[in-house]
Amino acid sequence: MIFIVAFLAFYVAWNLGANDVANSMGTSVGSKAVTLRQALVIAGVLEFTGAVLFGQEVSQTLATEIVNPALFTDAPQVLLLGMTSVLIACGAWLQIATSRGLPVASSHAVVGAIAGFSVCSVGINAIAWSSIGLITLGWIITPILSAVIAALLYKTIKYWILDRTNKITQLEEWIPWLSVALVGVFGVIVFPTITNTPLIANLPIPRQDVALAIGGFAAIGITFNAWRQLAADNTPNDAMVVERQLAFFQLLSACFVAFAHGSNDVGNAIAPLAVIIYIINTGSVPQGFLTIPLWILVLGGAGIVAGLAVWGEKVIATIGSSIISLQPSGGFCAELATATTILLASRLGLPVSTSHALVGGLVGIGLVQNYKSIQFSTLKNIAKAWIVTIPISAALSAGLFSLAKWLFL
Repeated sequence: MIFIVAFLAFYVAWNLGANDVANSMGTSVGSKAVTLRQALVIAGVLEFTGAVLFGQEVSQTLATEIVNPALFTDAPQVLLLGMTSVLIACGAWLQIATSRGLPVASSHAVVGAIAGFSVCSVGINAIAWSSIGLITLGWIITPILSAVIAALLYKTIKYWILDRTNKITQLEEWIPWLSVALVGVFGVIVFPTITNTPLIANLPIPRQDVALAIGGFAAIGITFNAWRQLAADNTPNDAMVVERQLAFFQLLSACFVAFAHGSNDVGNAIAPLAVIIYIINTGSVPQGFLTIPLWILVLGGAGIVAGLAVWGEKVIATIGSSIISLQPSGGFCAELATATTILLASRLGLPVSTSHALVGGLVGIGLVQNYKSIQFSTLKNIAKAWIVTIPISAALSAGLFSLAKWLFL
Protein backbone atom coordinates (compact mmCIF):
# COMPACT_ATOMS: atom_id res chain seq x y z
CA MET A 1 0.00 0.00 0.00
CA ILE A 2 2.76 2.46 0.94
CA PHE A 3 4.59 1.79 -2.31
CA ILE A 4 1.43 2.45 -4.35
CA VAL A 5 0.56 5.77 -2.69
CA ALA A 6 4.23 6.86 -2.79
CA PHE A 7 4.21 6.18 -6.53
CA LEU A 8 1.01 8.23 -6.90
CA ALA A 9 2.59 11.16 -5.00
CA PHE A 10 5.67 10.92 -7.24
CA TYR A 11 3.30 10.96 -10.23
CA VAL A 12 1.67 14.18 -8.99
CA ALA A 13 5.08 15.76 -8.31
CA TRP A 14 6.23 14.66 -11.78
CA ASN A 15 3.29 16.45 -13.41
CA LEU A 16 3.72 19.44 -11.12
CA GLY A 17 7.35 19.73 -12.21
CA ALA A 18 6.39 19.45 -15.86
CA ASN A 19 3.76 22.17 -15.50
CA ASP A 20 4.49 24.60 -12.69
CA VAL A 21 8.28 24.94 -12.98
CA ALA A 22 7.74 26.80 -16.24
CA ASN A 23 6.67 29.69 -14.02
CA SER A 24 10.26 30.18 -12.83
CA MET A 25 12.19 29.42 -16.03
CA GLY A 26 9.78 30.02 -18.92
CA THR A 27 10.54 33.72 -19.35
CA SER A 28 14.28 33.15 -19.05
CA VAL A 29 14.16 30.61 -21.88
CA GLY A 30 11.82 32.78 -23.93
CA SER A 31 14.11 35.82 -23.67
CA LYS A 32 17.16 33.59 -24.43
CA ALA A 33 18.80 34.50 -21.12
CA VAL A 34 19.43 30.76 -20.76
CA THR A 35 18.98 27.73 -23.00
CA LEU A 36 16.31 25.15 -22.28
CA ARG A 37 18.96 22.65 -21.16
CA GLN A 38 20.52 25.19 -18.76
CA ALA A 39 17.07 26.10 -17.41
CA LEU A 40 16.27 22.45 -16.73
CA VAL A 41 19.50 21.99 -14.75
CA ILE A 42 19.23 25.24 -12.78
CA ALA A 43 15.55 24.80 -11.95
CA GLY A 44 16.07 21.14 -11.11
CA VAL A 45 18.74 21.86 -8.50
CA LEU A 46 16.94 24.81 -6.90
CA GLU A 47 13.46 23.27 -6.96
CA PHE A 48 14.78 20.12 -5.28
CA THR A 49 16.72 22.10 -2.66
CA GLY A 50 13.74 24.29 -1.82
CA ALA A 51 11.39 21.31 -1.63
CA VAL A 52 13.58 19.20 0.65
CA LEU A 53 14.82 21.95 2.97
CA PHE A 54 11.74 24.14 3.28
CA GLY A 55 8.69 22.17 2.09
CA GLN A 56 7.36 21.26 5.55
CA GLU A 57 5.10 24.22 6.32
CA VAL A 58 2.98 24.40 3.18
CA SER A 59 2.59 20.63 3.12
CA GLN A 60 1.28 20.67 6.68
CA THR A 61 -1.24 23.42 5.83
CA LEU A 62 -2.66 21.59 2.83
CA ALA A 63 -2.86 18.36 4.79
CA THR A 64 -4.93 19.70 7.67
CA GLU A 65 -6.60 23.03 6.86
CA ILE A 66 -8.69 22.61 3.69
CA VAL A 67 -10.94 20.08 5.41
CA ASN A 68 -10.89 19.33 9.13
CA PRO A 69 -9.30 15.87 9.73
CA ALA A 70 -11.24 15.60 12.99
CA LEU A 71 -14.35 14.94 10.91
CA PHE A 72 -12.79 11.59 10.01
CA THR A 73 -11.75 10.57 13.54
CA ASP A 74 -14.12 7.62 13.58
CA ALA A 75 -13.33 6.60 9.99
CA PRO A 76 -9.61 7.08 9.19
CA GLN A 77 -9.89 4.65 6.25
CA VAL A 78 -12.33 7.05 4.58
CA LEU A 79 -9.76 9.86 4.79
CA LEU A 80 -7.10 7.48 3.45
CA LEU A 81 -9.21 6.62 0.41
CA GLY A 82 -10.05 10.30 -0.05
CA MET A 83 -6.43 11.43 -0.09
CA THR A 84 -5.56 8.61 -2.51
CA SER A 85 -8.32 9.89 -4.79
CA VAL A 86 -6.82 13.38 -4.51
CA LEU A 87 -3.44 12.12 -5.72
CA ILE A 88 -4.92 10.34 -8.74
CA ALA A 89 -7.21 13.24 -9.69
CA CYS A 90 -4.51 15.90 -9.42
CA GLY A 91 -1.95 13.86 -11.31
CA ALA A 92 -4.39 13.11 -14.13
CA TRP A 93 -5.54 16.72 -14.54
CA LEU A 94 -2.01 18.15 -14.45
CA GLN A 95 -0.91 15.62 -17.06
CA ILE A 96 -3.80 16.58 -19.36
CA ALA A 97 -2.99 20.29 -18.98
CA THR A 98 0.74 19.72 -19.54
CA SER A 99 0.12 17.64 -22.68
CA ARG A 100 -1.65 20.69 -24.11
CA GLY A 101 1.05 23.11 -22.94
CA LEU A 102 -1.30 24.89 -20.54
CA PRO A 103 0.09 26.37 -17.28
CA VAL A 104 -2.48 25.64 -14.55
CA ALA A 105 -2.46 26.21 -10.81
CA SER A 106 -1.53 22.96 -9.08
CA SER A 107 -2.56 24.35 -5.71
CA HIS A 108 -6.07 24.90 -7.06
CA ALA A 109 -6.15 21.36 -8.39
CA VAL A 110 -5.25 20.00 -4.95
CA VAL A 111 -7.77 22.21 -3.16
CA GLY A 112 -10.48 21.27 -5.65
CA ALA A 113 -9.71 17.56 -5.31
CA ILE A 114 -9.76 17.68 -1.50
CA ALA A 115 -13.07 19.57 -1.61
CA GLY A 116 -14.53 17.04 -4.06
CA PHE A 117 -13.98 13.93 -1.97
CA SER A 118 -14.86 15.75 1.27
CA VAL A 119 -18.30 16.72 -0.01
CA CYS A 120 -18.94 13.09 -1.02
CA SER A 121 -17.80 11.67 2.30
CA VAL A 122 -18.82 14.15 4.99
CA GLY A 123 -21.04 16.72 3.32
CA ILE A 124 -20.93 20.20 1.91
CA ASN A 125 -20.42 21.82 5.33
CA ALA A 126 -17.06 20.07 5.70
CA ILE A 127 -15.43 22.54 3.29
CA ALA A 128 -13.89 25.84 4.33
CA TRP A 129 -15.82 27.80 1.72
CA SER A 130 -14.16 31.02 2.77
CA SER A 131 -10.86 29.55 1.57
CA ILE A 132 -12.41 28.58 -1.77
CA GLY A 133 -13.76 32.13 -2.10
CA LEU A 134 -10.32 33.61 -1.43
CA ILE A 135 -8.81 31.38 -4.08
CA THR A 136 -11.35 32.65 -6.61
CA LEU A 137 -10.65 36.23 -5.58
CA GLY A 138 -6.94 35.55 -5.98
CA TRP A 139 -7.56 34.26 -9.50
CA ILE A 140 -9.04 37.64 -10.44
CA ILE A 141 -6.70 39.98 -8.58
CA THR A 142 -3.34 38.30 -9.10
CA PRO A 143 -2.90 38.60 -12.89
CA ILE A 144 -4.27 42.16 -12.93
CA LEU A 145 -1.94 43.35 -10.16
CA SER A 146 1.06 41.60 -11.68
CA ALA A 147 0.31 43.14 -15.10
CA VAL A 148 0.22 46.63 -13.59
CA ILE A 149 3.49 46.18 -11.67
CA ALA A 150 5.28 44.61 -14.66
CA ALA A 151 4.09 47.40 -16.96
CA LEU A 152 5.32 50.09 -14.55
CA LEU A 153 8.71 48.39 -14.06
CA TYR A 154 9.22 47.87 -17.78
CA LYS A 155 8.12 51.40 -18.61
CA THR A 156 10.65 52.72 -16.07
CA ILE A 157 13.52 50.67 -17.49
CA LYS A 158 12.45 51.53 -21.03
CA TYR A 159 12.35 55.27 -20.30
CA TRP A 160 15.55 55.54 -18.26
CA ILE A 161 17.72 52.96 -20.05
CA LEU A 162 16.40 51.34 -23.24
CA ASP A 163 15.24 54.52 -25.03
CA ARG A 164 18.29 56.65 -24.09
CA THR A 165 21.17 57.35 -26.44
CA ASN A 166 23.66 56.81 -23.59
CA LYS A 167 22.26 53.39 -22.65
CA ILE A 168 25.49 52.05 -21.14
CA THR A 169 25.98 55.03 -18.83
CA GLN A 170 22.35 54.88 -17.72
CA LEU A 171 22.60 51.14 -17.09
CA GLU A 172 25.73 51.66 -15.01
CA GLU A 173 23.87 54.09 -12.77
CA TRP A 174 20.86 51.79 -12.45
CA ILE A 175 22.71 48.56 -11.66
CA PRO A 176 22.82 49.16 -7.85
CA TRP A 177 19.10 49.95 -7.79
CA LEU A 178 18.24 46.88 -9.82
CA SER A 179 20.35 44.80 -7.41
CA VAL A 180 18.56 46.20 -4.37
CA ALA A 181 15.14 45.65 -5.99
CA LEU A 182 16.03 42.07 -6.85
CA VAL A 183 17.36 41.19 -3.41
CA GLY A 184 14.65 43.17 -1.64
CA VAL A 185 11.65 41.53 -3.30
CA PHE A 186 12.94 37.98 -3.42
CA GLY A 187 14.67 38.29 -0.08
CA VAL A 188 11.38 38.81 1.70
CA ILE A 189 10.21 35.49 0.22
CA VAL A 190 13.34 33.38 0.71
CA PHE A 191 15.38 34.86 3.59
CA PRO A 192 12.73 34.52 6.34
CA THR A 193 12.53 30.81 5.55
CA ILE A 194 16.30 30.46 5.70
CA THR A 195 16.54 32.28 9.02
CA ASN A 196 14.00 29.90 10.56
CA THR A 197 16.30 26.91 10.06
CA PRO A 198 17.85 25.53 13.28
CA LEU A 199 21.39 26.47 12.18
CA ILE A 200 20.59 30.19 12.00
CA ALA A 201 17.77 30.32 14.55
CA ASN A 202 20.20 29.20 17.29
CA LEU A 203 22.81 31.88 16.54
CA PRO A 204 23.36 34.41 19.38
CA ILE A 205 22.24 37.32 17.14
CA PRO A 206 18.78 38.41 15.98
CA ARG A 207 17.55 36.60 12.88
CA GLN A 208 16.52 39.95 11.36
CA ASP A 209 20.18 41.02 11.46
CA VAL A 210 21.14 37.78 9.72
CA ALA A 211 18.60 38.42 6.97
CA LEU A 212 19.74 42.03 6.51
CA ALA A 213 23.37 40.96 6.38
CA ILE A 214 22.65 38.27 3.79
CA GLY A 215 20.59 40.70 1.72
CA GLY A 216 23.18 43.46 1.93
CA PHE A 217 26.08 41.26 0.90
CA ALA A 218 23.99 39.75 -1.90
CA ALA A 219 23.10 43.19 -3.30
CA ILE A 220 26.73 44.34 -3.16
CA GLY A 221 27.91 41.13 -4.79
CA ILE A 222 25.37 41.37 -7.60
CA THR A 223 26.25 45.03 -8.22
CA PHE A 224 30.01 44.52 -8.48
CA ASN A 225 29.63 41.40 -10.62
CA ALA A 226 27.29 43.26 -13.00
CA TRP A 227 29.74 46.20 -13.22
CA ARG A 228 32.58 43.78 -13.94
CA GLN A 229 30.62 42.09 -16.70
CA LEU A 230 29.67 45.45 -18.17
CA ALA A 231 33.30 46.61 -18.28
CA ALA A 232 34.38 43.38 -19.98
CA ASP A 233 31.65 43.44 -22.65
CA ASN A 234 33.13 44.59 -25.97
CA THR A 235 29.96 44.28 -28.03
CA PRO A 236 29.64 47.39 -30.25
CA ASN A 237 25.83 47.34 -30.05
CA ASP A 238 24.76 49.26 -26.92
CA ALA A 239 21.26 47.77 -26.91
CA MET A 240 22.71 44.25 -26.97
CA VAL A 241 25.04 45.09 -24.08
CA VAL A 242 22.09 46.31 -22.00
CA GLU A 243 20.03 43.22 -22.75
CA ARG A 244 22.98 40.96 -21.83
CA GLN A 245 23.27 42.67 -18.47
CA LEU A 246 19.55 42.45 -17.81
CA ALA A 247 19.70 38.77 -18.79
CA PHE A 248 22.09 38.32 -15.83
CA PHE A 249 19.54 39.93 -13.49
CA GLN A 250 16.73 37.89 -15.01
CA LEU A 251 18.61 34.64 -14.45
CA LEU A 252 19.10 35.51 -10.77
CA SER A 253 15.43 36.37 -10.38
CA ALA A 254 14.48 33.06 -12.00
CA CYS A 255 16.73 31.20 -9.53
CA PHE A 256 15.00 32.83 -6.57
CA VAL A 257 11.56 31.98 -7.99
CA ALA A 258 12.60 28.35 -8.59
CA PHE A 259 13.83 27.96 -5.01
CA ALA A 260 10.74 29.57 -3.52
CA HIS A 261 8.46 27.59 -5.83
CA GLY A 262 10.02 24.29 -4.78
CA SER A 263 9.61 25.11 -1.11
CA ASN A 264 5.95 26.09 -1.52
CA ASP A 265 4.45 23.92 -4.22
CA VAL A 266 5.97 20.57 -3.26
CA GLY A 267 3.19 20.42 -0.68
CA ASN A 268 0.65 20.06 -3.48
CA ALA A 269 2.12 16.64 -4.27
CA ILE A 270 3.14 15.30 -0.87
CA ALA A 271 0.55 16.64 1.59
CA PRO A 272 -2.00 13.90 0.76
CA LEU A 273 0.78 11.29 0.94
CA ALA A 274 1.82 12.52 4.39
CA VAL A 275 -1.75 12.10 5.66
CA ILE A 276 -1.99 8.60 4.16
CA ILE A 277 1.32 7.49 5.70
CA TYR A 278 0.26 8.88 9.08
CA ILE A 279 -3.00 6.89 8.95
CA ILE A 280 -1.22 3.68 7.88
CA ASN A 281 1.37 3.99 10.68
CA THR A 282 -0.94 5.06 13.52
CA GLY A 283 -4.42 3.92 12.52
CA SER A 284 -5.74 7.41 13.31
CA VAL A 285 -6.13 10.76 11.57
CA PRO A 286 -3.60 13.59 12.15
CA GLN A 287 -4.68 16.25 14.61
CA GLY A 288 -3.04 19.68 14.59
CA PHE A 289 0.58 19.83 13.44
CA LEU A 290 1.67 17.10 11.04
CA THR A 291 5.39 16.41 10.69
CA ILE A 292 6.39 15.53 7.13
CA PRO A 293 9.07 12.80 7.07
CA LEU A 294 12.26 13.66 5.18
CA TRP A 295 11.84 10.80 2.70
CA ILE A 296 8.49 12.23 1.60
CA LEU A 297 10.06 15.65 0.99
CA VAL A 298 12.86 14.00 -1.01
CA LEU A 299 10.30 12.01 -3.00
CA GLY A 300 8.39 15.18 -3.86
CA GLY A 301 11.54 17.08 -4.82
CA ALA A 302 12.76 14.20 -7.00
CA GLY A 303 9.40 13.96 -8.73
CA ILE A 304 9.39 17.69 -9.53
CA VAL A 305 12.87 17.48 -11.05
CA ALA A 306 12.06 14.35 -13.08
CA GLY A 307 8.84 15.81 -14.49
CA LEU A 308 10.57 19.07 -15.39
CA ALA A 309 13.36 17.25 -17.21
CA VAL A 310 11.12 14.92 -19.21
CA TRP A 311 7.93 16.88 -19.88
CA GLY A 312 8.68 20.49 -18.95
CA GLU A 313 9.47 21.78 -22.43
CA LYS A 314 5.87 22.28 -23.59
CA VAL A 315 4.71 24.60 -20.81
CA ILE A 316 8.06 26.44 -20.80
CA ALA A 317 7.50 27.12 -24.51
CA THR A 318 3.99 28.45 -23.80
CA ILE A 319 5.14 30.77 -21.03
CA GLY A 320 8.36 31.79 -22.76
CA SER A 321 7.34 32.46 -26.33
CA SER A 322 3.64 31.83 -27.02
CA ILE A 323 2.23 34.87 -25.16
CA ILE A 324 4.62 37.66 -26.24
CA SER A 325 8.08 37.91 -27.78
CA LEU A 326 10.53 38.54 -24.94
CA GLN A 327 13.86 40.27 -24.42
CA PRO A 328 15.71 39.90 -21.08
CA SER A 329 14.57 43.39 -20.04
CA GLY A 330 10.93 42.34 -20.31
CA GLY A 331 11.54 38.92 -18.77
CA PHE A 332 13.25 40.45 -15.74
CA CYS A 333 10.35 42.86 -15.16
CA ALA A 334 7.78 40.05 -15.51
CA GLU A 335 9.56 37.89 -12.92
CA LEU A 336 10.08 40.78 -10.50
CA ALA A 337 6.39 41.69 -10.84
CA THR A 338 5.44 38.06 -10.20
CA ALA A 339 7.40 37.95 -6.96
CA THR A 340 6.08 41.34 -5.83
CA THR A 341 2.49 40.29 -6.48
CA ILE A 342 2.90 37.06 -4.54
CA LEU A 343 4.42 38.96 -1.62
CA LEU A 344 1.68 41.60 -1.51
CA ALA A 345 -1.08 39.01 -1.78
CA SER A 346 0.51 36.97 1.03
CA ARG A 347 0.53 40.05 3.25
CA LEU A 348 -3.21 40.40 2.61
CA GLY A 349 -3.80 36.72 3.29
CA LEU A 350 -4.88 35.94 -0.28
CA PRO A 351 -3.95 32.56 -1.76
CA VAL A 352 -2.28 33.15 -5.11
CA SER A 353 -0.89 31.22 -8.05
CA THR A 354 2.55 31.78 -9.54
CA SER A 355 1.23 30.95 -13.02
CA HIS A 356 -1.51 33.58 -12.68
CA ALA A 357 1.00 36.21 -11.61
CA LEU A 358 3.53 35.41 -14.31
CA VAL A 359 1.01 35.36 -17.15
CA GLY A 360 -0.35 38.68 -15.90
CA GLY A 361 3.19 40.10 -15.82
CA LEU A 362 3.79 39.03 -19.41
CA VAL A 363 0.56 40.69 -20.52
CA GLY A 364 1.65 43.90 -18.76
CA ILE A 365 4.94 43.87 -20.69
CA GLY A 366 3.06 43.22 -23.93
CA LEU A 367 0.74 46.17 -23.33
CA VAL A 368 3.72 48.52 -22.95
CA GLN A 369 5.49 47.10 -26.01
CA ASN A 370 2.51 46.79 -28.34
CA TYR A 371 -0.79 45.18 -27.43
CA LYS A 372 -0.99 43.67 -30.93
CA SER A 373 2.05 41.54 -30.06
CA ILE A 374 0.07 39.65 -27.39
CA GLN A 375 -1.14 36.22 -28.50
CA PHE A 376 -4.70 36.46 -27.21
CA SER A 377 -5.58 32.99 -28.47
CA THR A 378 -2.95 31.55 -26.11
CA LEU A 379 -4.29 33.63 -23.22
CA LYS A 380 -7.81 32.41 -23.96
CA ASN A 381 -6.72 28.78 -23.69
CA ILE A 382 -4.80 29.46 -20.46
CA ALA A 383 -7.79 31.26 -18.91
CA LYS A 384 -10.06 28.33 -19.75
CA ALA A 385 -7.65 25.95 -18.03
CA TRP A 386 -7.56 28.17 -14.93
CA ILE A 387 -11.36 28.37 -14.72
CA VAL A 388 -12.03 24.66 -15.04
CA THR A 389 -9.22 23.44 -12.75
CA ILE A 390 -11.17 23.38 -9.48
CA PRO A 391 -14.44 21.85 -10.77
CA ILE A 392 -12.64 19.24 -12.91
CA SER A 393 -10.27 18.16 -10.13
CA ALA A 394 -13.18 18.15 -7.65
CA ALA A 395 -15.32 16.01 -9.96
CA LEU A 396 -12.47 13.58 -10.68
CA SER A 397 -11.68 13.21 -7.00
CA ALA A 398 -15.34 12.77 -6.03
CA GLY A 399 -15.87 10.13 -8.70
CA LEU A 400 -12.73 8.20 -7.79
CA PHE A 401 -13.58 8.36 -4.08
CA SER A 402 -17.14 7.12 -4.66
CA LEU A 403 -15.81 4.20 -6.69
CA ALA A 404 -13.12 3.33 -4.13
CA LYS A 405 -15.61 3.56 -1.26
CA TRP A 406 -17.99 1.21 -3.08
CA LEU A 407 -15.20 -1.29 -3.78
CA PHE A 408 -13.33 -1.29 -0.45
CA LEU A 409 -15.64 -0.05 2.34
